[in-house]
Amino acid sequence: MTRWMTRYRWHAAVLVLVLVLVGTTLVLLRPEPPPAQGPPNGPRVLVAMGDSTVSGESAGDYEPGTDGTDGDWCHRSRNASIHQTGLRGIVETINLACSGANSAQVGLGDTKQYTEGSQTARLAELAQKKRVVAILVAVGANDDPGFSHVLDDCVQAWFDQGKPGCADSVGPDWQRRVDAMVPKVDKALADIRSVMSKAGYQNSDYQLVLQSYAAPISPDIRPELRNLNGCPFREVDLRWVREAAVPKITAGVRQAARDSGARLLDISRAGLTREACSREKPEEEWFSRLAVRWNDLGDDDRASHALQESFHPNKAGHAQIGRCLGEFLGTESPAAACLAGADGNLHAANSIGP
Repeated sequence: MTRWMTRYRWHAAVLVLVLVLVGTTLVLLRPEPPPAQGPPNGPRVLVAMGDSTVSGESAGDYEPGTDGTDGDWCHRSRNASIHQTGLRGIVETINLACSGANSAQVGLGDTKQYTEGSQTARLAELAQKKRVVAILVAVGANDDPGFSHVLDDCVQAWFDQGKPGCADSVGPDWQRRVDAMVPKVDKALADIRSVMSKAGYQNSDYQLVLQSYAAPISPDIRPELRNLNGCPFREVDLRWVREAAVPKITAGVRQAARDSGARLLDISRAGLTREACSREKPEEEWFSRLAVRWNDLGDDDRASHALQESFHPNKAGHAQIGRCLGEFLGTESPAAACLAGADGNLHAANSIGP
């Protein structure tokens, strides 16, 4: 019995050794995984994604099909900032943004905005055909903050003086709304990173820029325009928008940029002295006043969008922000603020404020 057990153990040891050697041989003979596919060698392009602040709402000259056709009110303007960078070597600038879009519609999923599906899904197709060198994203304001709706509430409060202003009705809940926004922006940016990776891009192959939001109005507006002629807001609400609402949402966007490793372009102070109703002549301002498309009021399908262009960067504003974006893309700074320089134009400043 002892001799049989010894022989069994010896055979078992030999079998284990053979299995180890075979396994090692298979590992050594296994082909190396193919190297990761790099970005395509196609034309170098810039891409914009997000909501109205980059789609070009109020800048006019909207792309065909985005000015109400079959319910598409994305209002993508040929004058949008992504088309105004002045960067050399860029063959094409592509705008995927849609007015009113929230983080869910920007990211992957089934959410639609004005009949249009996921912007990131469209980016995925684009990135496989063309060499995307930079992606500008502005998103978050239409999530929990509902910034455009808040401005509507401010206007409604001007009409009804017995109603609390938006500073009182929304202000106490504003920080909570911003805090709830941040993870949604994080998710949209993660989706963008994911599709770019699947298209063969490393993070270093392109720039991902997250843009903040500007204050389109301020307490410094001309008194004679604080009405239906331009900016029907209470002074306390104007002050709250510039001094509390916009700085807090900027801080939330800054946190999302840190979370995702995106660069931050802070435009929160881009409109100082150029806000809606800040000048005698509207053409000297960079943001639209209360804007009514009077012809649309007589059309049932268009009437509800007749005020959509109000209080957004206008054509001149987009030209200024585009110039600043172009300067920023030409640097390696992780963050910059668009501030007016001595020449009166916006420039990318390395330091950003609180």
